[in-house]
Amino acid sequence: MSKVTVVGAGNVGATVANVLAHKDIVNEVVLVDIKGDFAKGKALDSWQQAPIDYYSTKITGTDDYRDTKGSDIVVITAGIPRKPGMSRDDLISTNAKIVVSVTKSVIKYSKKAIIIVVSNPLDVMSYAAFKAAGVDSSRVFGMAGILDTARYRAFLATELKVSPKDISAILMGGHGDTMVPLPRYTTVAGIPVTEMITKPKLNAIVKRTKKGGGELVKLMGTSAWYAPGAAAAQMVESIIKDEKRIFPCCAWLTGQYGIKNMYLGVPVKLGKNGIEEILKLKLNASEMKLLKNSANHVKAVMATFNKMKII
Repeated sequence: MSKVTVVGAGNVGATVANVLAHKDIVNEVVLVDIKGDFAKGKALDSWQQAPIDYYSTKITGTDDYRDTKGSDIVVITAGIPRKPGMSRDDLISTNAKIVVSVTKSVIKYSKKAIIIVVSNPLDVMSYAAFKAAGVDSSRVFGMAGILDTARYRAFLATELKVSPKDISAILMGGHGDTMVPLPRYTTVAGIPVTEMITKPKLNAIVKRTKKGGGELVKLMGTSAWYAPGAAAAQMVESIIKDEKRIFPCCAWLTGQYGIKNMYLGVPVKLGKNGIEEILKLKLNASEMKLLKNSANHVKAVMATFNKMKII
């Protein structure tokens, strides 16, 4: 029996639950929200979709954390979304309090759960969850790189007029404007992307990727949810099925890349134990400089969080 809890029944959380149900890889998904009836309604709607789309995963909604007892994985999407004009950093005070409270509640009933954080600002919210959970860092990490890489791959697919299935890429650093796409590690069906696109066009795509979240906020008036929800569900799948897939995730660093005591996006191996390995790529001087710059930006937000003394 496998059980996954998704905290937050908003657009992202409901999408995580719905995509997971369609994958049909877990027995039960529990959708938790402070608005209990809202969570129950979203869950009931997805459950009524099961006979149509042919899946067996049971989805239930609740506002009671006791219903989450025995969860194998907990995905935290709770928090307020970005509004036009807001940066991810503007969200820190409100969302940090929410993430700390949620983490303590889920760990109370599922002490062995693996925790995936989706709430923004992602890198610092992962840190907040880690501090609140009091478990090994291999079991607490954030979803950002998969989403950012997906945006990068989607933009490349559009420009090159190829299937996004054939594009493989890696991306590092913080979730935001200082993220570090790595064209040197980007391929199309094994062909280096640098052989298929001009440098100015590639640079424009990298720039658009860095602003990818903001572009959607500007268009819709709120944060994205389809791609973020699917990205978190993909992480759950790799853990549940022990696939040991290589994904860019927000992980706790202890000296890798010369960075320690902070959460930052790096390539990892995801399996049944959570993060089973942090991969160490051979970055050139330019790439390392960008990564260190991204780390410094995240450290500044971490300092803001620490001054709040929320935990």
